[in-house]
Amino acid sequence: MAEEDIYTKDGTVDIHKKPANKKKTGNWKACRFILGNECCERLAYYGMSTNLVNYLQKQLNQGNVTASNNVTNWSGTCYITPLIGAFLADSYMGRFWTIASFSIIYCLGMTLLTLTASVSGLKPSCDKDACHPTGAQTAVTFVALYLIALGTGGIKPCVSSFGADQFDETDDGEREKKSSFFNWFYLSINIGALVASSVLVWIQMNVGWGWGFGIPAVAMAIAVVFFFSGSRLYRIQKPGGSPLTRIMQVIVASFRKSNVVVPADKSLLYETADEECNIQGSRKLESTSKFKFFDKAAVETQTDRVKGSADPWRLCTVTQVEELKAIIRLLPVWASGIVFATVYSQMSTMFVLQGNTMDQHMGPNFKIPSASLSLFDTLSVIFWAPVYDIVIVPFARKFTGHERGFTQLQRMGIGLLISIFSMVAAGILEVVRLNIVKRNNYYDLETIPMTIFWQVPQYFIVGCAEVFTFIGQLEFFYDQAPDAMRSLCSALSLTTVAVGNYLSTLLVTIVTKVTTRNGKLGWIPDNLNRGHLDYFYWLLAILSVLNFLVYLWIAKWFTYKKATGRAN
Repeated sequence: MAEEDIYTKDGTVDIHKKPANKKKTGNWKACRFILGNECCERLAYYGMSTNLVNYLQKQLNQGNVTASNNVTNWSGTCYITPLIGAFLADSYMGRFWTIASFSIIYCLGMTLLTLTASVSGLKPSCDKDACHPTGAQTAVTFVALYLIALGTGGIKPCVSSFGADQFDETDDGEREKKSSFFNWFYLSINIGALVASSVLVWIQMNVGWGWGFGIPAVAMAIAVVFFFSGSRLYRIQKPGGSPLTRIMQVIVASFRKSNVVVPADKSLLYETADEECNIQGSRKLESTSKFKFFDKAAVETQTDRVKGSADPWRLCTVTQVEELKAIIRLLPVWASGIVFATVYSQMSTMFVLQGNTMDQHMGPNFKIPSASLSLFDTLSVIFWAPVYDIVIVPFARKFTGHERGFTQLQRMGIGLLISIFSMVAAGILEVVRLNIVKRNNYYDLETIPMTIFWQVPQYFIVGCAEVFTFIGQLEFFYDQAPDAMRSLCSALSLTTVAVGNYLSTLLVTIVTKVTTRNGKLGWIPDNLNRGHLDYFYWLLAILSVLNFLVYLWIAKWFTYKKATGRAN
């Protein structure tokens, strides 16, 4: 094997900062540690978050709307903080050390949350009717939750990108494996979620919250051990300096040259002469035709150089300009994921509250907690992820000729379409449930004689939609991100979930305010038997249809990036 074929060409190094050897590092042998880490970390996260709305209701004595909004606000924050972790990873620390550092904060948060549910003084006092938390106990609980939100901010945007870094983008064989990695990565998330939504939720509701939160805390500690165990096998992408600085340089240089004419011949635009890019860990990008205004930053003029060197605030390379263009192109696709994330967030709020009103018995003695029904979302993902990779992709490839079966945009669009039917299923179920309530005068019954397993279709459909949209989104934002901004763009894709949660909170707040005027109970009262939760589901279904139509236009407009050369 030629010496240049021994090492990766995408700029990655090993843990000792030496060029990454293809045979000794990366590929699936490194990914098994990353997948194990993700499985345990997600078990910890979902083990704590899946049933959180019930914890806030029962232990902190919060009503339906307050508990639901607190969960979606916290969950939203968990998907905003990745912007912090991603910036540090891309700019200064690299993905490996960012994951390692924020894992410690995560463990501290999980430990504190366990203490608030198990240690006298931190744990609210309860009698047979209700719990009576003090202001301090509530405050400590939320400090623990938001420490977890900060900790997950350094892990979420980096782990999927770090796993994808184990496959050399310049090697055709490895690049093909990378597409499969995202499917198996999402599968590992859901194996962790499967244990969380079944075993851990049952423990929380039947054994106690101390054990229910303690086990996820231990799982997080195991996740950290898994991660460090693979250190010698990892390929590590070097941080490329502040991406925000490079973006601002292009914007400033473009406006400074607003009167400059961009030449028709793109080869006249400024770029480094070397094959390697001047941005650490990045390949060069070819000039694209959209957003031509920013090309002005790469037009060289007499005032652009200071003592022979290019002033970066006056003259930027084509690659630097294309980094900004890539981010701008991603934004409409990013925005189209918000409504989907709002639909997804209903599994931890409205689906649970709806399930609380239904018969949860499996046989005469066993009750399944309503939050455990998310198990069927997880099973759906575990079923569809390998089916997509093994069956759907080869079948679709025969018709599309595309190596991945569908383009990433097509894959996400299919998921958006499927998600509409989850809201339709949830709405139909609620109409049937309310008819039973009305027909039998069950208005004041805590649970009506209708099995909770009628909720399974809506969970299963959401899981199917996830495999198309969320996995497609992971792969799309990694692929279309500039090489030196991949953590940041992964974080950007995650913020759709944050904004989706905040949108859910906003919709619930507006709906509650509007529908409770003149003393009315509204759509989502504490007693759902006297409300109209079905109207809320119809609202989300309509928003999903409108979002899908807008997405079709965005997908048609999008231009994929073109990378050349090798990373330094």
